[in-house]
Amino acid sequence: MVQTLDEDGAVDPWRRRARRPRRQMPLWQELPLLLVVAFCLAVLIRTFLLQAFFIPSGSMEDTLLVGDRVLVNKVVYDVRDPVRGEVVVFRGTDRWAPQVDEEPEAGFVGKLSRTVGDLVGVSRPGEKDFIKRVIALPGDRVRCCDAQGRVLVNGTPLDESSYVIRDSPLDVPPNPDECRSRRFAEVIVPPGQIFVMGDHRLVSQDARCQGAVPIDNVVGRAFTVVWPSSRWSALSVPATFDDVADPPAASTGAPPPVRATPGGGVVLLLPVAAALGVLARSGRWRPARQRRLLP
Repeated sequence: MVQTLDEDGAVDPWRRRARRPRRQMPLWQELPLLLVVAFCLAVLIRTFLLQAFFIPSGSMEDTLLVGDRVLVNKVVYDVRDPVRGEVVVFRGTDRWAPQVDEEPEAGFVGKLSRTVGDLVGVSRPGEKDFIKRVIALPGDRVRCCDAQGRVLVNGTPLDESSYVIRDSPLDVPPNPDECRSRRFAEVIVPPGQIFVMGDHRLVSQDARCQGAVPIDNVVGRAFTVVWPSSRWSALSVPATFDDVADPPAASTGAPPPVRATPGGGVVLLLPVAAALGVLARSGRWRPARQRRLLP
């Protein structure tokens, strides 16, 4: 071992002090600190990056079932607009009927658990939170149906057999106040709005009778099912939307929409890196026995 000497030939006390092992924080002090840091990270991730949403109704069956939990990317639409075929979570306008009934909380414990669950993104959705599939974009012309009973977007029929299992009946006359019929008159989607529909058309209350949704109301894109574990899957864009022609730019007042890029969960790298950074700061997470080379 090489020692550093001062001008008088004595061992340099500053060098000796620098080689002293770092004092480890007791477990009873470190554990609460780690819990606080983890909670703060969860709140930040839920607020700005990702949020888990609970599926309360059957309007998206069989793509999403009641009780499923999906992860929603909340930053993707800060850099681009929604794309046809994506599954999105949004806040309904005043025309949209509540999807779930708010239940009164049972005492202080119930209110506290609801508040904590909302902070970390694992609570039940609010009565104005909806999840549907984007069918048409600003300026698109959407109607139903053609001779085969298919939805048409800008004149292109959609092959929805991969995600629409139970469709609305064709023999029910259209009613602008109800979504019971498959047929509806042509709609030109207003600028800054999207036309959304549920995959279970037989029960879904959507833009057919409740109107288009402002893009500003979109919370984010649901890109994967995370619970239950037996249903882990990605919520990809069906291939049929690749064939839909974009409307003229003059009708939308904006450039043509971008195409979706695969892998909506890239944002997961940031929270994972942050969590690893927190663990690395703790001496207790290092291997129990480490070999160090002496100078």
